[in-house]
Amino acid sequence: MLSDEFLAEVRNYKHKNIALETLKKLLNQEIKARSKTNLVQSKTLKEMLEDSIRRYHSKAISSVEFLDELINQAKEIKNMDTEYQKLGLTEYEYAFYTAVASNKSAKELMQTNKLRELAIELFNRLKSLVSINWTKKESVRAKLRVTVKRTLRQFGYPPDMQKLATDTVLKQAEQLAKELLK
Repeated sequence: MLSDEFLAEVRNYKHKNIALETLKKLLNQEIKARSKTNLVQSKTLKEMLEDSIRRYHSKAISSVEFLDELINQAKEIKNMDTEYQKLGLTEYEYAFYTAVASNKSAKELMQTNKLRELAIELFNRLKSLVSINWTKKESVRAKLRVTVKRTLRQFGYPPDMQKLATDTVLKQAEQLAKELLK
């Protein structure tokens, strides 16, 4: 939907306000769709879009600059679609990768390969432990939390960020609950 041809067409619309609204609506739909599989990525994209909208409404940027920002965000979304393939991950493993790689100190301390392995391991361990209604059973949630913490420690994840990473990984698991049960 966000092809280069479409983006070029939108850029050349005679009525910029229609182009802005169309692109803004499409980006919101794309972000909403991503929130079902990749919590961290959708949150990042949503913040970028909201920042651009806020700057446009406060007249910090012109409508042409706003349109350019929206087009660049659309291109970034397209690039994100192939990122998981470049890392050799499934879409679901990549969701866990973004959850653990969102921490700057973890990214600096651990290499991409190690974060990749950690994401695969987390996905597989959580997949083997989840059960129907696991999000409502506190005992299962506690077991998953312990498993995530143990796995993070095992892979040398920075201790200062383990709690945040654990929470993010569990939220990501909740988003993918139906897929984890397969």
